[in-house]
Amino acid sequence: MGGQSMTLRRLLRASAEEVFDAWLDADGMSAWMCPGLVTNCEVTLEPHVGGHFHIVMKAPGIELRNTGEFLVLERPAKLQFTWISSRWGHEETLVTIDLHQRESQCELVLTHERFPKERSLEELEKGWNQIVQKLGNFLATASERPENSR
Repeated sequence: MGGQSMTLRRLLRASAEEVFDAWLDADGMSAWMCPGLVTNCEVTLEPHVGGHFHIVMKAPGIELRNTGEFLVLERPAKLQFTWISSRWGHEETLVTIDLHQRESQCELVLTHERFPKERSLEELEKGWNQIVQKLGNFLATASERPENSR
């Protein structure tokens, strides 16, 4: 399997457990899995190894369908899944999320591999950066919600 690869590193104000759990929470993911002009996201998850996911991203005049299968779920350190997007011709790629606790923060390392060479790596990086930024904002505001205060 060839193709391009990109890696994104980001520190998030949350624990590794909280970040891991966010990737397996369909309701929460619908709030942050929204890159670019995406205004609405419908998420269905089967959060177990061998389970599938369906993410439909809706932007004005376009609907992007993303599917895949969970290959590795090692709480709280690693998730790995295939990623097949209608935006990129339904070619199967591979996403790995490594999580490292760094004192009160979590370092998220997202690697997207086997991305087709004829596709724009710059667009892929931009999209994942926007998604991870929204995930960080979602986690930061989640910790401030009354139901999370103890």
